[in-house]
Amino acid sequence: MDDDQSLDRWLVEAGKQTIPLPEVIATPRDAATVALVRDGASGLEVFLLRRVPEMAFAAGMTVFPGGGVDGADDTDLRWVGPGADWWAEKYATSPVAARMLVVAAVRETFEECGVLLATAADGRTPARELVADDRAALVAKEQSFGTFMHRRGLALRSDWLAPLAHWITPPISERRYSTHFFLAALPDGQEADGSTSEASTSAWARPADALDAWSRGVHSLLPPTWARLRELSRYPTVADALATDRVIEVVGEDEADDPYGMKFDGADDYFAAFSRMHLDP
Repeated sequence: MDDDQSLDRWLVEAGKQTIPLPEVIATPRDAATVALVRDGASGLEVFLLRRVPEMAFAAGMTVFPGGGVDGADDTDLRWVGPGADWWAEKYATSPVAARMLVVAAVRETFEECGVLLATAADGRTPARELVADDRAALVAKEQSFGTFMHRRGLALRSDWLAPLAHWITPPISERRYSTHFFLAALPDGQEADGSTSEASTSAWARPADALDAWSRGVHSLLPPTWARLRELSRYPTVADALATDRVIEVVGEDEADDPYGMKFDGADDYFAAFSRMHLDP
């Protein structure tokens, strides 16, 4: 793709079927991402990262913390909250896959923004400075998340997570993910940061403000992030967002019917806005 042709324009042009599908359709890899929210002075806010341009996927995009599931996420941890069977039912997957997704969600949130969705036996989360070296070791892949949790005597707090959405990258992309979105409130006493090599900037923002900035070309959003921000913009508080009992429907599951990723709730609004921003004279 030429330097002057943004991914946003590519998405719009894909809707006109101007780009051929790859000869070999990539198999989606499981991934987990967490919409971390808090109550701000003007309503619900969400934590966002802007990916560095060097990333192989979603380069330069504004995203929620998250990443791919890896083999080490298949680990037996102490949990507080809904177990793997409950999550498997919510995401229509196996208990093993569900456990790995939840572990990946907690691991990625800790690695990418320093928020630890886990507690010790006393019900408290270790102070940030006490686990800073552990975070660095995880990012450097010098220790596994399971080793860290066991050594620190921590329990994963699955009760701090809620299912949010499930999107599969369309076949047009050479790198595809089956991304499971989670929702979590920022735990009391913790702070989120952008101290990760995978992000150039980070910030808390009201979902409506993030959407407005996108419409003005301030930053770029892929459809899944845009759609989740639009949903979250409807909730005045974190409690309202968490109280919603969502039925998780897979977006992008039918590859033959939607090879370009054009069919999702709000797609007309999303692509109409891109047409105005990038294609209109």
